[in-house]
Amino acid sequence: MEKRQIGNSDLYVSKMGLGCMSLGTDEKKAKEIVHTALENGINYFDTADLYDFGRNEEIVGKALKGVRDDVIIATKVGNRWNDVKEGWRWDPSKEYIKTAVKDSLSRLQLDYIDLYQLHGGTIEDHFEESIEAFEELKEEGYIRQYGISSIRPNVIKRFLTHSSLQSVMMQYSLLDRRPEEWMDLLDQHEVSIIARGPLAKGLLSDKMLLKASDKMKENGYLDYSYPELEEVIKSIREKSTDERSMNELALQYILAHQAVASVIPGASSTRQLLENIKAVNHSPLSAEELEVLSELTKLSRYEQHRD
Repeated sequence: MEKRQIGNSDLYVSKMGLGCMSLGTDEKKAKEIVHTALENGINYFDTADLYDFGRNEEIVGKALKGVRDDVIIATKVGNRWNDVKEGWRWDPSKEYIKTAVKDSLSRLQLDYIDLYQLHGGTIEDHFEESIEAFEELKEEGYIRQYGISSIRPNVIKRFLTHSSLQSVMMQYSLLDRRPEEWMDLLDQHEVSIIARGPLAKGLLSDKMLLKASDKMKENGYLDYSYPELEEVIKSIREKSTDERSMNELALQYILAHQAVASVIPGASSTRQLLENIKAVNHSPLSAEELEVLSELTKLSRYEQHRD
């Protein structure tokens, strides 16, 4: 599978990684999914300390233990479970980041993390403190590179101008094109996008509107009312110019943008994973296909948290 560089770093990742949040807590099943990913050329695995109270990191670490030098392992920090694990609070402090990294390393059974990401962020954060923590962790050898997971424009701009981050993880799909506004700026700073949520909660998979929740039927999805959603998904399916699946259209649209280093759909089964691998290994979209998809969908804009 094609590999792409994250930012201007020494990290080269498969153009499709595995978003590990959906692996679940069945260790045998999760290991099967991870090993299927490896067998098909995926070298990028993305988890977080928040997932399943850290259990996800443990499972990912065990599954990848024998191939450490061949993979890029990413995790996240900043969401701190309370003592009884009923909820979490946001803590981007230097003290917490430098403690949490050691807990993640222990669960993952690693000596270092390839890409450590701040799992959110607000303009009220003492961001200098967070950046200082990441820079020190790099110097100390606990992490190779760092990034943020945020769609908030003011947070992204602040980190771009004050840190040496290499990536910004953003929700990005044909139904959520907000990251496209920031591609030129990210390119100027040599920072890559890691694209999560590429299938828009399953709406852009072959199951399409069968994945729509009752809440979605009532409120729509982002800038789309439910009737608009029905219409745009129908149009995408009808306007495709060959026998591509919805998965292919959705994933190939994102990968057509060079700002994207990797797209990371989740997978709760090997079948689902193999469908997505087939989709990204298909031929890229033509200029005409890209134009049609762009015309059919909304170029949304993130209206909050801009300044």
